[in-house]
Amino acid sequence: MQSTLQQFIDYLAQQRRVSTHTVNNYQRDCQQLLDFCNQQHISSWQAVKPADLRQFIAHLHRKGLGARTIHRMLSAIRSFYRYLIREALVDHNPAQSVQAPKTEKRLPKTLDVDQMKALLDLTPSDTFVACRDRAMMELFYSSGLRLAELAALDMRDIDFGQQLVQVKEGKGGKDRLLPMGGKAIEAIKAWLDKREQQGLIMPTPLFITQQGRRLGVRSIQQRLAFWGKKHGLSQHVHPHRLRHAFASHMLESSGDLRAVQELLGHADISTTQIYTHVDFQHLAKVYDSAHPRAKKRKL
Repeated sequence: MQSTLQQFIDYLAQQRRVSTHTVNNYQRDCQQLLDFCNQQHISSWQAVKPADLRQFIAHLHRKGLGARTIHRMLSAIRSFYRYLIREALVDHNPAQSVQAPKTEKRLPKTLDVDQMKALLDLTPSDTFVACRDRAMMELFYSSGLRLAELAALDMRDIDFGQQLVQVKEGKGGKDRLLPMGGKAIEAIKAWLDKREQQGLIMPTPLFITQQGRRLGVRSIQQRLAFWGKKHGLSQHVHPHRLRHAFASHMLESSGDLRAVQELLGHADISTTQIYTHVDFQHLAKVYDSAHPRAKKRKL
């Protein structure tokens, strides 16, 4: 069973090319199921039944795991069994009919327009580090990038002529083109000028340290947190909060949920609805005014 699980993990990393973070989550979640099977003397993946998985979920619940974590683990197990079926190693998916505990939908916190303006306008661009950090924050907010997407950017991914940035998603390795706003373009150009002044013209990564190495995700998180505290923002500033601010403000201004979904790179629009905490009253008004069968007939 252990070797089969390892084959699945190798498949995710090498063929599906999912992110390292996702691979680690899948491995940890499926390993917990394997440990449980060993305790229950279940000797093969074919022998696992839905009743066994319900017992496994109850075991997790007793350990204090939350509903969201259990949902994620069940999703990983379902994916694992789909792989096993495709490889003809089992003939059923015992997780398919098993339900996780219901979760409350928590809306992520965001920064309002004034807070974003303070964060970006008050950050200086006079030093190497400050200029780089401002360019990163402008790009986060301008294009709604994920942390890993921004960290992986190379200089060739920026198209000033078309005002576009090309990002490669961690999920499946897909590319997507995103527009860049004027403020972000100005900040990136200022950053590239600052790099040139330091003699750092050749390094491929877009955002680098003073030694010319690619700036890591942890360093990016720390720099955003630093500026949030520096400018006295009450909320902790991190990359996902800037991505959420981008999505929220775009939706508030446009009301175009599909467009925001495309910009964020969400496969399912329901993810966008939760992520951007859609104002459903506003959507209802749009529906009432736009749908031919929703308009009230004049007498």
